[in-house]
Amino acid sequence: MKIFVVGSTGRVAENLIKDLVSDGHEVVAGARKIERVIELEHVTPVHFDLHDDVDEMTKSIKDVDAVYFVAGSRGKDLLQTDAFGAVKVMQAAEKNGIKRFIMLSSMFSLEPQEWHREGLADLTDYNIAKFFADNYLISNTKLDYTILQPASLTEEKGTGKVSINGSGKQNAIPNVAQVLAALLKHDNTIKKVIRMSDGDQNIDDALTEL
Repeated sequence: MKIFVVGSTGRVAENLIKDLVSDGHEVVAGARKIERVIELEHVTPVHFDLHDDVDEMTKSIKDVDAVYFVAGSRGKDLLQTDAFGAVKVMQAAEKNGIKRFIMLSSMFSLEPQEWHREGLADLTDYNIAKFFADNYLISNTKLDYTILQPASLTEEKGTGKVSINGSGKQNAIPNVAQVLAALLKHDNTIKKVIRMSDGDQNIDDALTEL
């Protein structure tokens, strides 16, 4: 498949791009600073700015089979990147007739009553941005979406073992990337919101059982 990755210079994105290429896909890597995109065969960097309008984004995304939104401002640009930037990417995908859309979100982003939990209180503004973006994706588009909600990200080595829809508190970044890449192989994840953390189940087995 030909895949467009939004936010392709981030921590999760670099691992995701490697996994997608390993799975045989062609990746178009959208980034504001294309010189920071990982250099790999089958990866084409393109300039992509979440402050641009929908028409400009539509020209950049073009004809791909799926879009990943893995961008994040780390609290510096929540409205224009994490919230409205995501919405504009969804609109651009629909304008181009793209159906598959995979969103990297945050644990319990759609459940404000859970935001008091340990580790989430400091992420309230981020979760508010994701709350509106995720709700738009579900309620205002016809995209074949999957929303992945990982727990806190860590720099630990990936194990390929996860827990799905549990209440774990952390994820190794490589595990998150592997789950994101694997979603393309599991159509049963379409129209679903999936929580994940590190665990003891093989990724493909865990997704198959959803």
